[in-house]
Amino acid sequence: MFSQLINLLHIPKSSRDLSQAQRLFHGRGHAYKGLEHITIDWLPPVILITLFSPESNDNINKLTTQLKQCFPLCESIQLQHRYQQLGPIDTLWGKQINRLIIQENNLLFQLQLGKSRNTGLFLDMKNGREWVKNNSKDKRVLNLFAYTCGFSIAAIAGRAKSVLNIDSSSPALEIGRINHHLNKQALNHVRFEKLNIFKSFGRIKKRGPFDLLICDPPTFQKGSIDIAKDYPKIIRRLTDFMAPGGTLMLCLNAPELNREFLSNMIDCYAPHFQYVEEIRPPDVYQEAQNKGLIVLIYAS
Repeated sequence: MFSQLINLLHIPKSSRDLSQAQRLFHGRGHAYKGLEHITIDWLPPVILITLFSPESNDNINKLTTQLKQCFPLCESIQLQHRYQQLGPIDTLWGKQINRLIIQENNLLFQLQLGKSRNTGLFLDMKNGREWVKNNSKDKRVLNLFAYTCGFSIAAIAGRAKSVLNIDSSSPALEIGRINHHLNKQALNHVRFEKLNIFKSFGRIKKRGPFDLLICDPPTFQKGSIDIAKDYPKIIRRLTDFMAPGGTLMLCLNAPELNREFLSNMIDCYAPHFQYVEEIRPPDVYQEAQNKGLIVLIYAS
């Protein structure tokens, strides 16, 4: 099956598409038997292959040769060993590029390769960021678990009235500031606060009320968050945070939890919010077991 991988790539067809960062192959959705351990991303001008379990050097070398032929604008092909503790990255071919600025929906983001297991932007949330851009005009936005503030960039691009970014990581928020500057977005109406969300509900309430709440938590962080137990704590506080007529974007990326986990939470703890729509990830994210990213929109 590995020999057929190159034929399964979602290869951009236009120069504009080639300028945008995107996933080329998503094996993690178990839609391609024998390729569940691999993803391939186009982060112009870098191709990043990520392995979640080991693969033979022979297969990787053949794939590298094929990728060079398919992407003449590529300057570097890199391989991340995600199955190892720190997710180290090797340069297989071309330049050793550790930091780059990529475009997504024509917005700019700084990525760092090899510094941590994640690059700084989750590509499966592309459509979610586009939705925020199209639905933030004149809204006061609360961005929980902001990470590097991708949603904040999109909200300000969509002419949000204000954005409050909250995360427990100062380095992630600092990259968020850089991302705003890259997009020439003034920070007059953007705030960044390093907080433990679950110990700061009173403080968050004082910053509100908010018209749009975005909640995109990590699945699990030892000593910090267990989403199955902690997500309901946020939903219970919605009446404290939200303005009348407010909108929720609730995100979930936990294979052991499903869509009903989110909808049941709303039914139980915030029944005045009504389901509006689901934001699906890009088509390349094929899921055979319905265990991928879930993004649900609710409104009161």
